[in-house]
Amino acid sequence: MPEPARPRRGPPLASMLAATTLVVPCYNEAARLRPDRFLSFVDRVPGVRLLFVNDGSTDATAAVLDALRERLPDRIAVLGLERNAGKAEAVRRGVLRALDDGAGFVGYWDADLATPLEAAIAFLRVLRRRPAVEMVMGSRVQLLGRMIERSPMRHYLGRVFATAASLVLRLPAYDTQCGAKLFRTTRRVRAAFERPFRSGWIFDVEIIARLVTAPTGATRPPPDSIVWEYPLLEWRDVAGSKLKARDFGRAGLELARIWWDTRRGMRR
Repeated sequence: MPEPARPRRGPPLASMLAATTLVVPCYNEAARLRPDRFLSFVDRVPGVRLLFVNDGSTDATAAVLDALRERLPDRIAVLGLERNAGKAEAVRRGVLRALDDGAGFVGYWDADLATPLEAAIAFLRVLRRRPAVEMVMGSRVQLLGRMIERSPMRHYLGRVFATAASLVLRLPAYDTQCGAKLFRTTRRVRAAFERPFRSGWIFDVEIIARLVTAPTGATRPPPDSIVWEYPLLEWRDVAGSKLKARDFGRAGLELARIWWDTRRGMRR
């Protein structure tokens, strides 16, 4: 009886780490930024690079980031935007810079580290085991054995929004808005970031929509084969979030726009 085929595996994890850049958008984060945690991660995890994007901050964020860069200039870089462009544009420009610099894997991470940076290693393991996956996104699922600390209001509003987003995308996505995402560098991923996002608040959904509707010749891979959700082991709601309840109304309008764009993309 023949032995079952072994699952395909990618390159060694160490080489993947050396090819990875995490983009961290920052706007007036001087009071919340934890330089010690970033430095500790870079010290313990060889290879990974951090690219901070200072989104036109008006506080001392620039000074804090410059000090970080000076500590480890070969592993930490700063991209400064002259004016505040919003998180979506800050992420987009950071990802494009990382891709231009040759990153084989690029992600973006919230500056408050609600998701620990160590989760990026777990994301890379998914990409290593599953060569077809192009995007891994953190999912804040409250399961036994997990430490997911989220305010009740944000949890329930998030569930309503996630249901609407999954209907728009036609994907059973549990959590599109977690601020921890990692991508394999592919033509489809680069194309998803080349044009400015139309959505300011829910650009995460727009990224997924662009990936799953991207033209790739005669056939398009099934969406659930290129996007993977990873249930986080730990996530903590950090005080000082700029997200307000009223922003969900604006997000609803942006979601309707993505729905329309997605339908047009599916018909190409």
